[in-house]
Amino acid sequence: MTLDRPIAPDPYELLPQVQTFTLTSEDVANGEPMDAEFAHDSVGGGNVSPQLAWSDFPAETRGFVVTCFDPDAPTGSGFWHWVLVNLPASVTQLPRGAGSEAAAGGFSVRNDYGAQGYGGAAPPPGDRPHRYVFAVHALDVERLEVTPEATPAYVGFNLTFHTLARAVIRPTYQVKD
Repeated sequence: MTLDRPIAPDPYELLPQVQTFTLTSEDVANGEPMDAEFAHDSVGGGNVSPQLAWSDFPAETRGFVVTCFDPDAPTGSGFWHWVLVNLPASVTQLPRGAGSEAAAGGFSVRNDYGAQGYGGAAPPPGDRPHRYVFAVHALDVERLEVTPEATPAYVGFNLTFHTLARAVIRPTYQVKD
């Protein structure tokens, strides 16, 4: 059963425009369905975060934040799957599965499943394909002043004021009836 609702806007179209840089992955691609390995275990997936690598970010970058957001979740506010903060500027990639633990000096805040780390895709069975917006945010500061107890929305608020540039990959996922 497909839920009858309009398609949500891309979250970064609603924020101030920033420079872009390159984000690649061996595991996911723009507009392409993700493998079940990257879906949540509640829908039979592996709950593994995809490999991500980034380059060509501004020279003045002092740190990074990595996020994954589903704007198509039937919540009225989307669904945060991963918020990894305070990665050093020297970190330019994350291996597959990095979302299950603290990565390279950063830490994850609680996702909308209520757990810290990556929580895979899990749209309602039969709903249309959902977009999963993986973003790497290049920061003008080494660290955001947030703790692991911060909410994704609070991290996002702080990102708005410290993002120099952003790179995005938007794969999809759908659970068949």
